[in-house]
Amino acid sequence: MATIAYVGHSTVDIELDGVRLLTDPLLRRRVAHLRRAVPLGAVPRPDAVLISHGHYDHLDPASLRLLPGSPRIVAPRGLGARLRQFDVVEVEVGDELRFGDVTVKATLAEHDGGRPPWGKGIALGYALLGSRRIYFAGDTDLFAGMDALVPNLELALVPIWGWGPTLGRGKHLDPVRAAEAVRRLRPKIAVPIHWGTYRPFHRGARAAFLTEPAAAFAGAVATAAPDVEVRVLRPGETLVL
Repeated sequence: MATIAYVGHSTVDIELDGVRLLTDPLLRRRVAHLRRAVPLGAVPRPDAVLISHGHYDHLDPASLRLLPGSPRIVAPRGLGARLRQFDVVEVEVGDELRFGDVTVKATLAEHDGGRPPWGKGIALGYALLGSRRIYFAGDTDLFAGMDALVPNLELALVPIWGWGPTLGRGKHLDPVRAAEAVRRLRPKIAVPIHWGTYRPFHRGARAAFLTEPAAAFAGAVATAAPDVEVRVLRPGETLVL
């Protein structure tokens, strides 16, 4: 059995085969000029944390310090210097780690993952391979080889937006391009992430960009990959496989 809890933004609490994994923890109500637009529930207690890249809304040491226990932090090679105070292991594309009965495999992501002054850094996704096969894309654009990335994929966690009214600079997926990613990945179920959680302080909590991307994604998947089930989880909601 697997349980998927969408904490918000790119943070997903995944329980698979007795192992609890947390992706890109962003667990603060205020982050620089951003405000959390939805309530934050209880802080998870993971066995390990998966960091996709070094951008401030994905690698937040203050959020890592909120986590109970001393989870292993898995991060892209080059970010270890930023995480010296934690139990960190650096990985690159193709590397595999074992947590209980779950294999975590680092996969390619098409995104600038840098965090000055610690170098450019790389961006990664992660395949979680156990009794279920789950893919966390991190932050990415479309790339060659995506269609063969995780064979027999059951669940894809796909980024569809950001934290403001536009995606901003860099390589990202919008709802339509995220639907194309789903078509290539061919999961049984797709869950949109990286949406609906944070807003600039001067924008209201009912801004359209907090709700519309998920509906646009579901509509685009219905056209691009009609055999894939879309499960839209709002921050705080859970899916049981």
